[in-house]
Formats: sequence, structure tokens, C-alpha cells
Amino acid sequence: MVTEKQVLSKLKEVLDPEIGINIVGLGLIYEVKVDKARVNIKMTFTTPACPLLGYIVNNVQSKVRELKGVSDVQVQFVWEPRWTPERMSKDAKKQLGLQ
Repeated sequence: MVTEKQVLSKLKEVLDPEIGINIVGLGLIYEVKVDKARVNIKMTFTTPACPLLGYIVNNVQSKVRELKGVSDVQVQFVWEPRWTPERMSKDAKKQLGLQ
């Protein structure tokens, strides 16, 4: 069975196309749950009006489906708590010159 750690590793391959930093490092992933062949992901975006929301979600689903044993990927949007730069990893902040 796939682990949450494996899913998070795959999600690090998904970049925010406007910023060029992976969505895990940006702090956009709130929760990952694995139930046999199904993966449930709760995530947010830097803004609810993100013009690339669909593009990013498609990439999330495609990347996670690459994991052996995954047949279904569900993505749920979370708007509370709101995303803030404090959610970013140290590496992501450094890449953006915020640290």
C-alpha cells in the first residue's frame, strides 16, 4: 500500500507554474490520507482566484496516480485557514528571497 510519505514525495514534483516552487514547499498541502488504492488530498492555493487551479489539480492527480497501487485521487479545496507565506518551507522562502 502507498504511504502518505510517498504521496508527499510525488507532490513535490508538482510546481506552481507562476512561482516555480513545488506545492509542498509552498505549504499548499494541508492533508494527505491513503485508504487502500484511494488517496484523499486537502489543499489550498495562494488565492481562491488562482487562474491555474485546474491545471495544478490535474498535475496533482496525474503525479499521484503514477504511484503503484493508486487508482483514485480525490482533491478537496480548503480555504480556511487561509494560506499565508508563513506556511512555506524554509527552502521555498529562501528561493523567493523571503529569508
